[in-house]
Amino acid sequence: MKKIILSMMCLVLSAVGFSQRTAGGVTFTPKTYMQSHNLVFNGCGLREKYTIDLYAAALYLTRPSVDANKIIGDDAPMCMEIHIISDRVTRQIFTETVNEGFQNASHGKATDAERKQFMGIFKDEFKIGDVIRLEYVPGSGTLAVKNGQWLGSVPGLEFKKALFSIWLGNKPADSSLKTALLGKL
Repeated sequence: MKKIILSMMCLVLSAVGFSQRTAGGVTFTPKTYMQSHNLVFNGCGLREKYTIDLYAAALYLTRPSVDANKIIGDDAPMCMEIHIISDRVTRQIFTETVNEGFQNASHGKATDAERKQFMGIFKDEFKIGDVIRLEYVPGSGTLAVKNGQWLGSVPGLEFKKALFSIWLGNKPADSSLKTALLGKL
């Protein structure tokens, strides 16, 4: 019985470890470094709407997981890396989409003040090729980085839960992207 369980665990871990690392022409690295934490690739995919590819995103964690609820609730370092691949992703569309995502969030809570603070971080327009990193650091909160430049942060685990719930929650922005971020192909 132990051999069967061990074999199944190896199969699951290898599936996560060898999941696709390219989406929308963007190749994601197997590891990333964030605030003195080493994170490993968990999964990546495309955010699509009306058959248009909007952005490629990857999820990095301290260790791979296929459990969305655990990832959302974890008070552990993690990072969502988003590469803009369409000129249809404007600051206005981003704001509307994120606000809709917060309304649909199945975990955590983002107060109106936190939402406003988060959206205020993204003052400049988006363009194809922009890279946005949403980094959660326990004790510090969620940090926003655009094209390698720190933009700002919002403190609190509950805010992080609500934010990551946009992609991984019970009502994700894109269910195919959620599946891909979890390393399930």
